[in-house]
Amino acid sequence: MGQKVRPTGFRVAVMTDWLSQWYANKQDFSELLVEDSKIRGFIKKRYARSGIARIKIERTREQVTVYIYSARVGMIIGKKGQEVDKLTKDLENLTHRRIEVKTMEINRPEVDAQLVAEDIAEQLEKRSSFRRTMKRAIDQTMENGAKGVKIQLSGRLGGSEMARQEKGIAGSMPLSTLRARIEYGFTEATTAQGHIGIKVWINNGDYLNPEENDNAANAQTGKVSKKPARQNKR
Repeated sequence: MGQKVRPTGFRVAVMTDWLSQWYANKQDFSELLVEDSKIRGFIKKRYARSGIARIKIERTREQVTVYIYSARVGMIIGKKGQEVDKLTKDLENLTHRRIEVKTMEINRPEVDAQLVAEDIAEQLEKRSSFRRTMKRAIDQTMENGAKGVKIQLSGRLGGSEMARQEKGIAGSMPLSTLRARIEYGFTEATTAQGHIGIKVWINNGDYLNPEENDNAANAQTGKVSKKPARQNKR
């Protein structure tokens, strides 16, 4: 199961919340879903190097609120907020709706799976050795308090003729345990030989143990009921 199911989708509505939070009738649902995709694509393309981990969208009848979780919020806000004002105006022209943009800073990008994946992609595009890049990313993530990390690279690694797959893993990675705070990130590196797919899984502890979650303050927000751990009675 851990190899076939996307960890974020596996845990949505169980331990994490949706990244699009709104309700719509059948007639409007598909249109709003495509609109959400356009908003995310537009922001990601415009701020490709701003360390954007995820974009959450909330809708009311009056306006659309876009939360941008980034490691470099200064690049998005700009000098005296000029850049974020320009972004808001461009999004309003794109969607023809009232938009409000809010930036949320990620304090520890080393334990955010999407940001780790994008950092690896950036290194591979600069022709770094994939093995050295993968090992450095794993060591850096574990040093910053993660319980486990797994990285998978797929493609023409090292410029080889045939595409192949390389994996690196450290610590524990219970992919089928719903209460485990498993974060997943995916991106592609565009190299001269072709695209290299990068998948990153990071175990940031347990949702139900607050003391283990101190190092995962930048994980997806959402109210979690603190249920006691299930114990086997002997």
